Amino acid sequence: MGILNDDAVLIEPGKNSGDPTMVTVNCPDESGLGSTLCRIILEFGLSITKADFSTDGRWCYIVFWVSPDNGSSRFDWDSLKNRLLSACPSCLGSYYSSLQSSNVSKPPSLYLLKFFCRDRKGLLHDVTKVLTELEFTIQRVKVTTTPDGRVLDMFFITDAMDLLHTKQRQTKTCDHLTAVLGEHGVSCEIELAGPELESLQRFSALPPEAADELFGSDVTSISNKVVLTVDNHLSPAHTLLHINCIDQKGLFYDILRTSKDCDVHIAYGRFSSKVKGYRNLDLFVRGTDGKKIADPKHQDSFCSRLKEEISCPLRVIIVNRGPDSELLVANPVELSGKGRPRVFYDVTLALKHSTLDRQWEVYRFLLEERREFPLDRARNQIVDRVTKTLMGW
Repeated sequence: MGILNDDAVLIEPGKNSGDPTMVTVNCPDESGLGSTLCRIILEFGLSITKADFSTDGRWCYIVFWVSPDNGSSRFDWDSLKNRLLSACPSCLGSYYSSLQSSNVSKPPSLYLLKFFCRDRKGLLHDVTKVLTELEFTIQRVKVTTTPDGRVLDMFFITDAMDLLHTKQRQTKTCDHLTAVLGEHGVSCEIELAGPELESLQRFSALPPEAADELFGSDVTSISNKVVLTVDNHLSPAHTLLHINCIDQKGLFYDILRTSKDCDVHIAYGRFSSKVKGYRNLDLFVRGTDGKKIADPKHQDSFCSRLKEEISCPLRVIIVNRGPDSELLVANPVELSGKGRPRVFYDVTLALKHSTLDRQWEVYRFLLEERREFPLDRARNQIVDRVTKTLMGW
């Protein structure tokens, strides 16, 4: 198939101030495309307020209504369009066409960003915000604070634009960091993370007690808040899945990524606007054989997995680490190997590990005890605040 034009992705601003922006994607279909598009939208810090989509297995048509999470009127819609175009099969945006054709099969290069500056409150989030806005994905972070109040931060990152090997992109990145943190004396370096840096990327195993608390908890009581109804009579060719649940950040993404990982194909769907904090979704789905999901065991397995992923897509706890306390945040990893977008961003704003047959990303934050903020009395408050920020409650 040839390269499609830029009309494959259309972005139309809302008619009135505060109205959501309509993003229309009309391109050839492929397995998991809807989940990929949702991931990109979340990576840009947008919330999906509602969506309509349909696909016949060959062509995909999806309309998203989106709004910036922070309510800002300033947003780089051109960059979003280019990223969405780059995800469409045979639809290579002009900005990415020369890149994607040579990088389809290989994973993005991993770079190490190091900067040294005076420490201050909110520093980690300010740096994360800059890197996120520049379309970098943070893979791992190592932070070291010196006795004289300075900090050495090492960010292992990948570049969605795949341009970090160029001097121009590296200079732009360091300039943006200096603009935000310049008064704190920034020293910035970027290099390709070669084999000699592998020791810095290793993830120490979680203590068994922490792993049990993170992954061994029973989510049955939580999943009861999600109502799933399966109907095999309404449509002659599809199983209708009706979902009613509490609205939360990334809900549509969680549903699409779970369906993709469970080999359930969504042919038609509607993600309705929330009413009194709840969402209603109608999905017409098929199995890998192109037929209805008629097997009761398959239905139960898929619905159970979907309930769990909707009810508890993230786990947040605080554990003791010697004299210190450690905040642990875990989220499932897609079968493609990708974790949830912007988790590190959200956690730093509020303030990787395997289990069974599932893979999870685990973010570990060492919390400092202060006289005016004793952790023994604030643990539940911290967990509650981080959870609410991640879920968008």
